[in-house]
Amino acid sequence: MANKIYEKIKNFIKNNYKFIILMVFIVFMFYYETPYIIYKSGGTINLDKRIIIDKKYTQKGSISMSYVTAMKGSPAFVLLSYIMPDWDLERINDVSSEDSYEETLEIGKEYLNEGIDNAIISAFNESDYNIDITKENIKVIFLSDKANTDIEVGDTILSINDKEINSFKEIREYLNSLKENEEVSVLVRHKDKEYLRKAILYKDEDNTLKIGVAFHTTYEYTTEIPVKINMKNNESGSSGGLMMSLAIYNALTPDDITKGLKIVGTGSINADGTVEEIGGVKYKVLAASKAKADIFFCPIDNYEEANDIKNKRKLNIEIVKVSSLKDAIEYLKKLKS
Repeated sequence: MANKIYEKIKNFIKNNYKFIILMVFIVFMFYYETPYIIYKSGGTINLDKRIIIDKKYTQKGSISMSYVTAMKGSPAFVLLSYIMPDWDLERINDVSSEDSYEETLEIGKEYLNEGIDNAIISAFNESDYNIDITKENIKVIFLSDKANTDIEVGDTILSINDKEINSFKEIREYLNSLKENEEVSVLVRHKDKEYLRKAILYKDEDNTLKIGVAFHTTYEYTTEIPVKINMKNNESGSSGGLMMSLAIYNALTPDDITKGLKIVGTGSINADGTVEEIGGVKYKVLAASKAKADIFFCPIDNYEEANDIKNKRKLNIEIVKVSSLKDAIEYLKKLKS
């Protein structure tokens, strides 16, 4: 019986070896994981379809954010990156010294949540509607090599030495009131449980006392008009903050600031409405141009790169630099309908 099965397998391989080799080659080329990641131009997301607001005003134009596509560097895609224009190949270790591809995406989702909070807060602050911020949540997203602590990524800081913490500013001010090499007790919440951690203070290059962790802030708040932003599981990062806040503001405002134009952009935003520099602006300008956008908003620090790619490719798009949500709103208000 065993001999018959062996003979059938041998004959099958003999008669189909070319097909088997081809299938093995295809699987290797597209599924084998190399230590590389590929960045390329993505697309645009029309935020009018993502933002859910009661009593939302209509608009003639559109407000969208552009994004970068990141792909795992399989052998086939690595080879294609040498042929395809605007496919940039980077080692994963150059992107993040310790985080895996999956961990990098998870951190990106944390930044997305922060960006959504900041977009809602900044948009309501510019509108005629009220927002009441009840609490700031300070969450750990990174540990430095210099950190001497059992704090973990994902911890939310509740108190330090029994001092309640309500903002990143409070952490910074309190730590700098202490002494170098002093041990502090840090109460944290992690996955709905509380833990008491320890950390040793050290002086960084800027001569400030630190515990070697990086934070991001999310907020608890109530709005006069309920608002929700629907994002997909594979979307991450904070760089859509500016455009989300602009879309929310326009939805809350009777006067349509789009003026019938197709508006695309990028830039992370703080709760106070200031716009911060982002990465990958080249890919985002190309995505906006491909979508036939009229205007592309970007942070001031990204303007030179964005304008360079526009001029090199002779793109028919207006690049507008802004330092705040207010700048973007004022620019659009001044345009003729």
